[in-house]
Formats: sequence, C-alpha cells, structure tokens
Amino acid sequence: MSGSDIPEGFLPHTRRSGLTAPWEPLYAMERPDGLSLGLRAGSAHSNSRGFVHGGLISALADNAMGLSCARQLNDVGGLVTVSLSVDFLGSAQCDQWLEVRATARKTGRSLCFAEALVLADGEICARASGVFKVMPGR
Repeated sequence: MSGSDIPEGFLPHTRRSGLTAPWEPLYAMERPDGLSLGLRAGSAHSNSRGFVHGGLISALADNAMGLSCARQLNDVGGLVTVSLSVDFLGSAQCDQWLEVRATARKTGRSLCFAEALVLADGEICARASGVFKVMPGR
C-alpha cells in the first residue's frame, strides 16, 4: 500500500469536531460488528521520535468507540466517556495506515461498554476499552 492509498471500504468521515479537525483527512467504514476510523499517519500525528503520538491513538480510540456505541443505540442521545484504558502493544510510524476497529460490546439504559483494536498497516499496535455514559435526549 503506498502512502496515498486509502483501503477499500473507507469513505471520508463526515462527523467532524474541533478535536479531530487537525487530524483530517479522517476516514470511516461501517462494519457488521462496529465501525472503523482511519487515517494516513503523517508528521503532524507524530511525537519527537517519529512515532504516531499515543495521545492521538488514545483520542481516536475514544472517538471510534463512542461512535460505535452511538450506532448501536441508533444515535439516540449523546455519550460521554466515563472510563478509557489503552494498552500500547507496538508502535505506528509516519506513512502507515492507522485504523481503529471499534465495537460496542454491551449497551444498557445508562452505560455502553466498547473495545477497539488499533492497527498500523494491519499490525496491532494498541488495544483500548471504554465505558460511556448514555445522555438521553441530547
């Protein structure tokens, strides 16, 4: 995969925010068990060592897991993060395709539990889990 290739199935992500704006372009893909967010990592996403910054990976995982919960709840209300845990299992580098595969595992009236795998060119570099508070009517 060359530096400008976007994997099949990914489309421009349409749910933008002030947080994600500096990371554009972001891409999204719906999957039967959840959704994926992706981007081509560049220097704007890296730390001083040239690796993709862990804060970016964590924020993208949080975003993707929240979106997967919203999708499972049919976008009723809003969600806020109650708990977020990220384990870094490897590294991601500039020019790699970074994909966050998120899945909502359990939803209830007040909480949604989700998990995500983060891949750099198809290799797992992090895993995340999150708990989200359902805010009805938002």
